[in-house]
Amino acid sequence: MESEDDMIDDSVSMEDDFYSGDLSYCYDDDPNDNDNDYYFDDDNDYGLLEDDDDDDQDAIVSRRPQLSYTVLKEADIKQRQEDDISKVSTVLSISRVDATILLRYYNWSVSKVHDEWFADEGRVRQSVGLLERPTVQASNAKELTCGICFESFLRDNITSVACGHPFCLSCWRGYISTTIYDGPGCLSLRCPDPSCNAAVGKDMIDKLATSEEKEKYSRYLLRSYVEDNRKTKWCPAPGCEYAVDFTVGSGNFDVSCNCAFSFCWNCTEEAHRPVDCETVAKWILKNSAESENMNWILANSKPCPKCKRPIEKNQGCMHMTCTPPCKFEFCWLCLGAWAEHGERTGGFYACNRYEAAKQEGVYDEAERRREMAKNSLEKYTHYYERWASNQLSRQKALADLHQMQTVHLEKLSDLQCTPESQLKFITEAWLQIVECRRVLKWTYAYGYYLPEHEHAKRQFFEYLQGEAESGLERLHQCAEKELNKFVTGDGPSKEFDDFRAKLAGLTSVTKNYFENLVRALENGLADVDSQAAAACSKTTSSKNTGGTSKTRGGRGKGSSKSGGSGRNVDDTSN
Repeated sequence: MESEDDMIDDSVSMEDDFYSGDLSYCYDDDPNDNDNDYYFDDDNDYGLLEDDDDDDQDAIVSRRPQLSYTVLKEADIKQRQEDDISKVSTVLSISRVDATILLRYYNWSVSKVHDEWFADEGRVRQSVGLLERPTVQASNAKELTCGICFESFLRDNITSVACGHPFCLSCWRGYISTTIYDGPGCLSLRCPDPSCNAAVGKDMIDKLATSEEKEKYSRYLLRSYVEDNRKTKWCPAPGCEYAVDFTVGSGNFDVSCNCAFSFCWNCTEEAHRPVDCETVAKWILKNSAESENMNWILANSKPCPKCKRPIEKNQGCMHMTCTPPCKFEFCWLCLGAWAEHGERTGGFYACNRYEAAKQEGVYDEAERRREMAKNSLEKYTHYYERWASNQLSRQKALADLHQMQTVHLEKLSDLQCTPESQLKFITEAWLQIVECRRVLKWTYAYGYYLPEHEHAKRQFFEYLQGEAESGLERLHQCAEKELNKFVTGDGPSKEFDDFRAKLAGLTSVTKNYFENLVRALENGLADVDSQAAAACSKTTSSKNTGGTSKTRGGRGKGSSKSGGSGRNVDDTSN
């Protein structure tokens, strides 16, 4: 057996990347630059950003080729939206207003707009509401009648969209204002005439709406670029205004936003690799559903024999009294009327009638259901407590990491007379802890849904999980407690170099443990099946060999017996 120190020494030089990526690229080349942004590949969940400078908050561009997403701030979204509008307007030789309406209709897909337009321009115009000529012939009269209020106005006070239906400016303003305050539906605004399909574009909004309404409309238009586009999504973190542009088909769905929140692109829940989205959805539903309340009721209460309401036993005596207005008195054990109980039934704390009935099988079904409910509740409680505990530990680790980056690193650098650039191993350790806590948390959801009958897979899973958890606890304790004495010390310590080697080694060992765990879970613990098949083949081969040996042994055994008989005969003759 290798000692833990040997494992650490062997693993310090390991070059295998943990699935969350090599942490060395988290830092800028300039060792004196403390305003480091953290950029991560598609496999991580750290997403920590320390620099508040707007110029440094631009859309994340990968420093590594495998990054599959880009984080966009509002300016980036606007620029992309304007670029798409310009492309369509230029290629189709239409106005920017019409290009915007087209893109909105086809969910901001430039290629889709081009394909549909060149396939059948007339059909697209009819569907979208971009009319080539008015449906109502313009009148030469000095005054026109509004189609809503039916009052006559001078031509200067009447306007219309491409269809030509005349409406007064006041009615137009009321129509536009009402629609904008009703919500994003204003982006699909049509002519007020019920029989007309003509689209109302942004030019009409800019002409007639108030500044507040224009701002709302522009906000809806900007949000539609993200919400209607299948390649972009808003970060689901509360209050976050970043969006993420994702390369569909990259395999891994975990992304990290600039706001420090990591989530799954596929289901928009928090990042949960290596557990699949279906398992996460079931687990979250179970945590919030009433099913566990029912399990608790079944496991810890019994129905009143009269009114059937669930009753919880809160004292030692078996004499139960239902709550008003029922007030039925009964025995907790057999659910019979208490009036029929006395010394002949075993006294207040036992009921031999129940024991006798139980032996006869009267209560088997009820007991079975209660036992199943209790077992189910105990299993759920076991996994949920550990899931929740790792979540709390992760949140605490994030707070400790922030404290380390903002306060302790500078102090430690001064105390140990060491540049901050040489203390990156501490930050790397904390980042590893944060990520491993997230992974470990979701492995408990995975374990809950692992089928009970697959014993080999469950044993293998629990072994890998136990090894990973043990390594993480050693790392977390080292980073949390052993580091503290150097932070609170009075000056340089001779032990700091030994601590550096230990913490870096534990970080690498823990990374390796979790790499193995993640790989196994993402493969569906397939190694167990292959090992079982190999073991089965080996067993079959051993049986065949054993059969031959047994035959030979049988003959030998027979010879021995004969020898034994011979000795008996000889003894007798003597």
